[in-house]
Amino acid sequence: MTPWVQRLLLTNVVVFLFSMVFRALIVDFALVPMAILYRPWTLVTYMFLHGGFGHLFLNMLMLFFFGPRLEERLGSRTFIWFYLACGVGGAILSFATPYAMIVGASGAIFGVVVGFARYWPRENIYIWGVLPIQARVLAIFMVAISLFAGFAGAQDGVAHFAHLGGLVAGWLFLRIWERQRQRRVVKQPARPRKVSIVVDLESLERWKSIPRERLHEINREEVDKLVRKANQSGARSLTTDEREFLDRMSESG
Repeated sequence: MTPWVQRLLLTNVVVFLFSMVFRALIVDFALVPMAILYRPWTLVTYMFLHGGFGHLFLNMLMLFFFGPRLEERLGSRTFIWFYLACGVGGAILSFATPYAMIVGASGAIFGVVVGFARYWPRENIYIWGVLPIQARVLAIFMVAISLFAGFAGAQDGVAHFAHLGGLVAGWLFLRIWERQRQRRVVKQPARPRKVSIVVDLESLERWKSIPRERLHEINREEVDKLVRKANQSGARSLTTDEREFLDRMSESG
């Protein structure tokens, strides 16, 4: 369990319990798009409220499965900004239903699913623990359902435009973030060869010593794959993202 996923799970559960006792919380902090000028805080607060236990459970289950690996990939600080941006994106697109009262983390969660599918598109997700579906196919399916139900005006009590807004915001956030990271890469003067070799060897030894038993199975497989690549072709054969991933795994260990 990664830091922000754990905090988000706990916060959502605590807020849900409070809202069951103090029902006015839902009225005061739910999102009504047309009232946003008078209640700007609801752009954020709505995503921590839920209409019932089933609503909460499904959202938190998806966060539990998809969130930790994405947080490890992005880093905790970037992840929480990503999560909030997806939720706000869901709120903005909800202006398509201006008078609806909207609650739920679904916009943010749909963004998390898109982020997962972006980095691990061929990863199998098991629906109901049985039916395998690739992450990219799941993301495409979610987009299609949100588009169809939203524009068809489905009267099912589901904020489909909030879902779609979270998906779009998640995709845009990651595109912008990746471009900014590429721009921050500045060519440094070449190091003396001996120094470079020593640094590479030190990094490789640190990565080899990552305690595998503490890692999630998927992350463990990725660490092993990247260490093999570095061992065979040298640490400089790894991309910036791959090196940063191994560094985060070594720090968490």
